[in-house]
Amino acid sequence: MAEHTSEQIEKVITDSLISFGANADDVNRDAELTALDIDSLDLAELSQIIEEQFGVELTSADVAEIATVGDAIDIVVERS
Repeated sequence: MAEHTSEQIEKVITDSLISFGANADDVNRDAELTALDIDSLDLAELSQIIEEQFGVELTSADVAEIATVGDAIDIVVERS
């Protein structure tokens, strides 16, 4: 599996959240997903994007623990 930098992972996750309707100015590591209007369907789609891009499979339990943008980035960095 190819090595992915945390910057690449952060860009994919950030771009995905923006495509789901989050305001680009509000997306940062500390941003709460609920504050960005990211719902469970968006998270399900994000987990598919993460698996396709980085080969990291997130379980529903993993997704349930993601509260901030940084949480999403960190879990992918840890597992890739």
